[in-house]
Amino acid sequence: MNLPNSITLIRILSIPLLIWILSSDRFSSTNGEKELLSSILFIGASMTDGIDGYLARKRGQITPMGILLDPLADKLLIAAAFVVLVQFNPVLVPAWVAIVVIGREFLVSGLRSIAAAEGFTIEASELGKFKMVVQIVAVVAVILDHRWREWPVYGYYVFPIHWIAHTAIWFMVCVSLVSAVDYFVGFWSKIERRVEKRRRRAFILSRRRKPVPVPAPAPANRDVATTS
Repeated sequence: MNLPNSITLIRILSIPLLIWILSSDRFSSTNGEKELLSSILFIGASMTDGIDGYLARKRGQITPMGILLDPLADKLLIAAAFVVLVQFNPVLVPAWVAIVVIGREFLVSGLRSIAAAEGFTIEASELGKFKMVVQIVAVVAVILDHRWREWPVYGYYVFPIHWIAHTAIWFMVCVSLVSAVDYFVGFWSKIERRVEKRRRRAFILSRRRKPVPVPAPAPANRDVATTS
């Protein structure tokens, strides 16, 4: 296993660790130990998404395993984070938010599977990459909001964690829905072009085929004999 795939595998293995930290009573929320540890772990795991892709392209180590594991690791990380946040901070992340986020990931994965079966790929759009950044901000803000609604910065200035988390969640939901529509439109346009090409090819082939003439049956020679 090469280095990029190993980094991707580390991201997958960090998912149960993140769930354990957020769900376990071993870490205290009184001093923010649980929130800080889980935030650092989630940010580190999210950063490996760009690192493994960069190394794979630079080293020329793009493999079928990496192509399969990389998007799978991203979706597992996001899905696991939002499922746990429904229990960890249900005020900011109700169940329907997790359903929208996870449903969007399943939709894009399904479209990519169909596209692969049809012989083309759906590349990650700029909107999809932006959505990932918004998700990271939203998850970290929601985790920190569990312990701090505001973070003192200097004097009377505070960092409004709660409002950032609240705004990021709603903004993330909107971006997720818009990016899902964007992926679907791109997928549908490519599918339509494929179907149109197949129809044209079938029409051309049918015009090229010439009907084979069927020989007419030879007339039967009958000798009529008369007797008297």
